[in-house]
Amino acid sequence: MEIERKFLIHLDRLPFRPEDYPCRHIEQGYLCTEPVVRIRRDDERYFLTYKSRGLMVREEYDLPLSREAYEHLIPKADGRIIVKKRYMIPLDSQLTLELDIFEKELAPLVLAEIEFPDEKTAHSYSPPEWFGKEVTYSSLYHNSTLSQMHL
Repeated sequence: MEIERKFLIHLDRLPFRPEDYPCRHIEQGYLCTEPVVRIRRDDERYFLTYKSRGLMVREEYDLPLSREAYEHLIPKADGRIIVKKRYMIPLDSQLTLELDIFEKELAPLVLAEIEFPDEKTAHSYSPPEWFGKEVTYSSLYHNSTLSQMHL
């Protein structure tokens, strides 16, 4: 189960430099958007992911892929291939901010995602002032939707 909240971020409002934190390079495409079936390269790891419908709470299942399987499937993706840098920023109370800085057609979009251990913790979380608008309940900011949008 994935329980996360999502926020728009303005890089000029960050109280830190993302480059000072660990970064992963992510490329992902969608074989299907209803239900969501995604393939992802995360640095040198490869996955096929199924996600159920939902906004803050969704079922999510990851299956490992070989590099060869990923390279075979990526040309079959519908819509754009999403490319982003993900910075992992530790927060208070043992939470981690996943700061996604989108590249190519989706630049200059920047999103922050925080995964929570349970719904109670997610609902009670107060984001810092430098966070932008919360978009948790907008499917427009799901990566599967972004892959299909014409910019």
